[in-house]
Amino acid sequence: MKKLLRLLPFASFAPLFALAQVTGPGNLGGVRDFIKNITVFMNDTLVPFIFAIAFLVFLWGMFKTFILGGSDEDKQEEGKHLMMYAIAGFVVMVSLWGIVNLVAGGFGFEGQRIQNIPNLPIKNN
Repeated sequence: MKKLLRLLPFASFAPLFALAQVTGPGNLGGVRDFIKNITVFMNDTLVPFIFAIAFLVFLWGMFKTFILGGSDEDKQEEGKHLMMYAIAGFVVMVSLWGIVNLVAGGFGFEGQRIQNIPNLPIKNN
């Protein structure tokens, strides 16, 4: 009886395996589509929104440093700190975005990588 009770939590996953067999190989009952939708939302909506907020923080830091803090050293320092935090945020966000896309590509979600990355023009002679 104790062995049967130990297997009870694993028995709850049995319908998932059966569903995976019914829906076809490689789909896992829509899990792939769900992850694809989350990745598209993050790449198309969430990440650009966070980048916009970081850019506004950077602009506010510039405004505090150069316009509001013309002769006030404390306001200039606050503005410099805001700009440094915004730049550090940009670096962290770009790094994490690249790591997430690298991992997503490793798991087979190749179509969800960063699109329209600017590159250098190549002139063929």
